[in-house]
Amino acid sequence: MKFELQATAAGTDARAGEITTDHGRIETPIFMPVGTLGSVKGVHQRELRDDIKAQIILGNTYHLYLRPGIEILRQAGGLHKFNGWDRPILTDSGGFQVFSLSDRRKLTEEGAHFRSHIDGSKHLFTPENVVDIERVIGADIMMALDECPPGTADYNYAKRSLGLTLRWLSRGWKRYRETEGLYGYSQAYFPIVQGVVYPDLRREAAKFVADLGADGNAIGGLAVGEPTEKMYEMIEVVNEILPADRPRYLMGVGTPANILEAIDRGVDMMDCVMPTRNGRNGMLFTANGIMNMRNKKWADDFTELDPSGTSYVDHAYSRAYVRHLFVAQELLAMQIASIHNLAFYLWLVGEARRHIIAGDFAQWKPQMIERVTRRL
Repeated sequence: MKFELQATAAGTDARAGEITTDHGRIETPIFMPVGTLGSVKGVHQRELRDDIKAQIILGNTYHLYLRPGIEILRQAGGLHKFNGWDRPILTDSGGFQVFSLSDRRKLTEEGAHFRSHIDGSKHLFTPENVVDIERVIGADIMMALDECPPGTADYNYAKRSLGLTLRWLSRGWKRYRETEGLYGYSQAYFPIVQGVVYPDLRREAAKFVADLGADGNAIGGLAVGEPTEKMYEMIEVVNEILPADRPRYLMGVGTPANILEAIDRGVDMMDCVMPTRNGRNGMLFTANGIMNMRNKKWADDFTELDPSGTSYVDHAYSRAYVRHLFVAQELLAMQIASIHNLAFYLWLVGEARRHIIAGDFAQWKPQMIERVTRRL
């Protein structure tokens, strides 16, 4: 994997760059649609490519390990062959999912012991076998196994957790360096910076991670209960240390405003379930604000979903029609909303990139944040 830094924005830490993988190039800053089980919910691969213009999608190691299972993925020749997606894929290590199973898991030095949420069967993720699993899945970018503590964790818990994560990282990094991809193309391995909201822990983790010299680095454990301003502060603390010549991936964030603020602070890659999850529940993001499509006010509004003229809009559907679909509980409503929101997110990071290159990102961003946070 290669990363080329192409432009920086005066007065901010925002950057534009390009990641090159064996499955294609990714222009940064980039938003990555979440395809947990090998699919972005309700969205065809054709729509991801042509309508949403996704350049990279995510899969999840925990979920793919349980279903369809590693042997099926091995027989298929990896996730790209299994789901028909020919562009880059990133796989989360499953650490966050194991963290969320608070009543079904136990963390030890060896690894994460957990019970399947499907059938209660017992499993163990270690730093080593997660690398092996991700080799079988075949993602272009693999994430290290970590513990993701809650954003409200006290200092002592955060320190113990970080120590475990860094010891796991050393073992996972060693396994990664000792193994190769199974399908004839290269795979990168991103370590994850943890440390909750404590600057000294975040700095310790960022220094440890930076010293590995990995192809890229991730910032985890944010947007998990801490105040938004603390999240922004931790991004700044970490990005002062993470190398500027490698992509920086902020995991699981967030709203359109979160994304613009993260880009401002030097983040290159982001993912979140919000565009699809909120879309399925009737929330549409637009360049002029946020709409709840079940509101009565849209019942006789025959204008386009976003009449601002932005290029991501599918002009075939009116607000009244989409509201009707949601009220009638038609499945098409969720599909339209998911595609619309993902296309908006990709448009937004594309606009950020354009303004970084043009040199006016610092002037554009506050105006855009004011627009995208309105409630329509």
